[in-house]
Amino acid sequence: MKIIQLTDTHLTAPGGTVFGLDPLARLDACIADINRNHADADLVVLSGDLANDGEPEAYLALRESLAALTPPHHLMLGNHDDRAHFCDVFPEAKVEDGFIQAAIDTADGRLILLDTLDSGRVEGRLCAERLRWLDRRLGEAQGRPVFVFMHHPPFHLRMPVLDGIGLAEPDLLHDVVAKHGNVRHIFAGHVHRLATGVWRGIPFSTLRGTNHQAALVFSAESPPASFEPPIYAIAFLDGEVVVHFHEFLERPTPSR
Repeated sequence: MKIIQLTDTHLTAPGGTVFGLDPLARLDACIADINRNHADADLVVLSGDLANDGEPEAYLALRESLAALTPPHHLMLGNHDDRAHFCDVFPEAKVEDGFIQAAIDTADGRLILLDTLDSGRVEGRLCAERLRWLDRRLGEAQGRPVFVFMHHPPFHLRMPVLDGIGLAEPDLLHDVVAKHGNVRHIFAGHVHRLATGVWRGIPFSTLRGTNHQAALVFSAESPPASFEPPIYAIAFLDGEVVVHFHEFLERPTPSR
């Protein structure tokens, strides 16, 4: 199974910029690269912060851009998103228990896509309803591998400012996943950093966004915007987990 993850598109109305960059043009470049190199992907997951300010025009632009994407896709929400505006533009979005969350079964395991948006707050949250939903969906997997996608990471990257705006009360999430013991990897967004590690025995990865990044700052200073190349992830999930990261704006220099 090949899964593409991209994150933090931060779209505005067409023609708008974020940190001087055109997020829509960068998303279109990302989609073109996926179509060119990974048209055979089983699923493309956009893991939140689809819009920069949750504006309907941004979601309309997203819908138009995604019409060009060859593989099937699934959309998730982040703290910059507006759940009501999103649902107005994407009425077909899967809503369970009032949240944009889904469990997708495949031959190689179950994908669980969480809604961590806590409206009006930068940090994420999994309320009691969402935790009960997750508990049910993990139990239904009956020991098969589970791969979790979420916008807000429950783990720390040792970057104090970013660590302070991740998932609130991560112990509540851990209690649920530890009960079942079948989560094999957590894919997260939000931090605009490429990082990998292990959280309480569970491997994880995070991504740079498709527009701008957070500078690598390990002090309590707020990281400024960084203009490192945007990336998307290519994950192979077939008993083993292999995750590659591709800088889609880069062009290799021909050898001589």
